[in-house]
Amino acid sequence: MSRKTIRVTTDVGGTFTDLVCFETDHATGESHVLTAKSDTTPPNFEQGVLNVIEKAGITASTIDFLAHGTTVVINALTERKGAKVGLISTEGFRDILEIARGNRPDFFNLNYRKPPPFVPRHLRAELPGRLSYKGEESAPLDMAGLPSIIDMFRAEGVQAIAVCFLHSYTNPSHEQAVTAEIRRLWPEVSVVASHQITREWREYERTNTTVLSAYVQPVAERYLSRLRSGLNDRGFAGNLFIMQSNCGVDSVDSTAATPITMVESGPASGFWGAAELGRMIGEPNVLALDIGGTTAKCSLIENGQVRIMTDYWIERDRTSAGYPIMVPVVDLVEIGNGGGSIAWVDEFAKLHVGPKSAGASPGPAAYGRGGTDATTTDANLWLGRINRDYFCGGSVKADMEAAERALEALGAKIGISTTDVARGIIRIANNNMTNALKLISLNRGFDPRDFTLVAFGGGGAMHAVALGMELGVRKVVIPASASVFSAWGMMMSDLRHDYFVTRLMDMAEGAESAIATLFAEIEAAATKRFVQESVPAESIRFIRYVKLRYQNQEHTTEVPIPAGDLAARHLADILAAFHQTYEREYTYRLDAPVEMVGVHLVASAAVGKLNMKERPSGPPDADGALKGRRQVDYAQDGLHEAAIYNGDRLAPGMRFQGPAIVEDSGTTIVIHPGNTVSVDGYGNLHILLVSGEAA
Repeated sequence: MSRKTIRVTTDVGGTFTDLVCFETDHATGESHVLTAKSDTTPPNFEQGVLNVIEKAGITASTIDFLAHGTTVVINALTERKGAKVGLISTEGFRDILEIARGNRPDFFNLNYRKPPPFVPRHLRAELPGRLSYKGEESAPLDMAGLPSIIDMFRAEGVQAIAVCFLHSYTNPSHEQAVTAEIRRLWPEVSVVASHQITREWREYERTNTTVLSAYVQPVAERYLSRLRSGLNDRGFAGNLFIMQSNCGVDSVDSTAATPITMVESGPASGFWGAAELGRMIGEPNVLALDIGGTTAKCSLIENGQVRIMTDYWIERDRTSAGYPIMVPVVDLVEIGNGGGSIAWVDEFAKLHVGPKSAGASPGPAAYGRGGTDATTTDANLWLGRINRDYFCGGSVKADMEAAERALEALGAKIGISTTDVARGIIRIANNNMTNALKLISLNRGFDPRDFTLVAFGGGGAMHAVALGMELGVRKVVIPASASVFSAWGMMMSDLRHDYFVTRLMDMAEGAESAIATLFAEIEAAATKRFVQESVPAESIRFIRYVKLRYQNQEHTTEVPIPAGDLAARHLADILAAFHQTYEREYTYRLDAPVEMVGVHLVASAAVGKLNMKERPSGPPDADGALKGRRQVDYAQDGLHEAAIYNGDRLAPGMRFQGPAIVEDSGTTIVIHPGNTVSVDGYGNLHILLVSGEAA
């Protein structure tokens, strides 16, 4: 009897919960791929996961590996549905959350108010004791007042406690002592200290991160517990991993201790999948675009590496400074434009799209669930870009009358026809997404023409070609199973931990030895953690970065460095790379001393990672996949008769030209006139744009 391995990944989005399943037969080496989608089920998100597993026809007891990404943390933050938090800080630093930063995005608004802290002042307490920035104790910790603080927190109904002391990033001893005493005095309360999450400086960011982690910890712990229980009740006995914001996975227990690390787990898996796909098809430089029902997100991948940062903020926009979260998060730009984004007219009769979304219920007007607002999906249906007779893969009957009423009402407000308002919605949505892609590329010193656009999510393929043509990229790639690509990306993820450590050091002669020693210490700690998680030391891989700046500047630029011992020549190479990277991003370089502010170590190990097999190419004739033809309005490119292809029948080696539409059960791919499409050995579609050069 042949042994089979079943790997499953699930991704909870704002509208849908996605599933990808790979069943591998070890005797034949063949893999069977299964995908499924079901509605996301707030507030009981775990039910959506169990539903999609059932919908896919998978028996939980047969699953060997399950990776899961979720929006539960970001939802708890944005909807203010977390725990009541008390904060304990160093004496004199009770108000750090309100002092925050002096920057205000709405610069000329003299009535600007900082966003309110997650912990009100009466729930912020102090303890005496002081450490220097070098980690040396200048005043001993005095815990005499801790019992009365705990009593006050109990009386106030506090559910979680955050502990953040000055300079604990370099010496956590005071925090460790206080958290141990809290657990002794009040074992039932949830408690988290800053050193468990981040070892970087910047007091406000570190304190706020600790508070937000405490805020979501009880919610996330309950969610993960219910998910694990629900799976176990159905016979699941395999390995369960949780997707992290750093493009890796981690254990359930580790994630439950510091759940803030999964704040952007869904987008991270998609962008990691784009990087893995780029490596598979020989495209290491990728602009990754994920368009779902609620948002569009994009990230830039250079030389196959996803950029990970700790300068992440939620709710930051042109009128609010938002809230910092200093955890490793994939570098991304996110806007409120997706398939469910609502089109609206302002008081000046100007048409807008997003950021408000119709969600899954009631959803776009065409869903027939009572929605009355026109959305991007309604516009795509009206223009024939989405097949009204094959809406959502045939699982939903498109209510075209409701879509027409919604579009017609919108057009009446600005005096244009139903068709013209649908075209306007598409063009505005495309413009919003183009600007987001420019923020992640041009604004960082990268030319989009040097990159391949990889688009996924339920709506990515409908807009990708238009966006690629606007940016001047030569090629757009639509992955196989694009609508559930984030779940596929989890299948390619490693067990991963990112270590950011602050350490000030002049990049002068002899610095290479101190840097190598610091990395050796961090690598030893990382190895110990992996071994505790039953990962063999020999399977761990390390990638090193240093964070550099010109002396006396505020912020840093990250530069990769080689593994192992460093020599003086390596120091010269590191400095040269810093000058080059700095100049690319800021357009100039300085003749000034360079200093190191900290290091970044990536430690990873493979855990059930999928190995994809390429199928041989067949004949180029794609007529066998042709379903028919219909009139399609390409908005800016006008009305054309498009060839309609069945995506499930496209095979490696097939080629055809636009105007065309490719339909499968999960997404619709809009191919503009003149563009050439080919199918690779993995089932991905490569669309060579008319503005691009021959591949």
